[in-house]
Amino acid sequence: MRSVLRLLISLAIAHLTFSCSTHTEYRRIEGYAQGGTFHIIYSAPEGLPAPADEDSIITLVSRRLQDIDFSISGYNRGSLLSRWNRGEDCVPDRYFLELYEMSRKLWDETDGLFDVSGGPLFDFWGFGFKSVETMDSIRNDARTASIVDSLKTFVGMDLICLENGRLIKKDPRVQLNFNAIAQGYTCDVVADLLDSLGVRNYLVEVGMEIVCKGVNASGREWSIGIDAPVDGSQTAGENIQKIVYLTDCGITTSGNYRKFYIINGKKYAHSINPVTGYPVQQDLLSATVICNDTVRGSALSDAYATYCMVLGKEKAAEFISSRPDLRGYLIYDGGVIDLL
Repeated sequence: MRSVLRLLISLAIAHLTFSCSTHTEYRRIEGYAQGGTFHIIYSAPEGLPAPADEDSIITLVSRRLQDIDFSISGYNRGSLLSRWNRGEDCVPDRYFLELYEMSRKLWDETDGLFDVSGGPLFDFWGFGFKSVETMDSIRNDARTASIVDSLKTFVGMDLICLENGRLIKKDPRVQLNFNAIAQGYTCDVVADLLDSLGVRNYLVEVGMEIVCKGVNASGREWSIGIDAPVDGSQTAGENIQKIVYLTDCGITTSGNYRKFYIINGKKYAHSINPVTGYPVQQDLLSATVICNDTVRGSALSDAYATYCMVLGKEKAAEFISSRPDLRGYLIYDGGVIDLL
């Protein structure tokens, strides 16, 4: 996550821009959060006693994002998560506890294939909180299997328990990494705030995870583009493959085309199977999951998209098809599985 100062500056710039166009019904807030950008489009509440004027909404969104930053960000060295990972005694706040409890249920549901306790494995393969450059020689020598097996001994949500409001490690080496669910969860938390202010129509996007409600400024469902999985593409919307029209749901695309590196001609992508301990090697390039859960739809779509990338296209399609609350769009090397 970027610094709070930079976030506040961005929000201030956004305020100056929007205050010149308050005659419009729909407004926009944007800035930096969780290592990337966020965008919020919303219809201004009308006739409500809540502090829902534009200045208040910007201030409240800023505070909510800061609260989340200092709770569950692994990039913020002073966050509760970072302190807990270092072994410090700290009391988790409501965000940390809710995300832990959601992640524990998802771990059970997915037989360990979605596992936020896989932080040590994510670090080892270069997709966690450590620099990838220092790991190259280790990943490519004969010790790799031994190291992975060693790391797996302190990976697993069963190594953490909740006692008297604190999360207790059964092994001091256990670490959490919420990256596969945090941005979707952040969208949901911001959506909660907008709901409480009486906002009836909005789209919240954090790091390209999205939750939407109601209709857009044209009175229609929100139009959202699904990017084609072009290796190295870092700009959302640069290579749109399909447009979907949505409301009252969360949507996330997980793929192996933005976060990867190549060593000695071999591609290592960020989808790690926490059961085997290795990056997945298959032809599924991206998984888009839409979740109709009205409370935590973006967090669940975020987590399930990651899960689908580990499953592979056939099992991912079976999983999505088995759930009435989910829809999906799977792009693989050579085709598409459309479950929309």
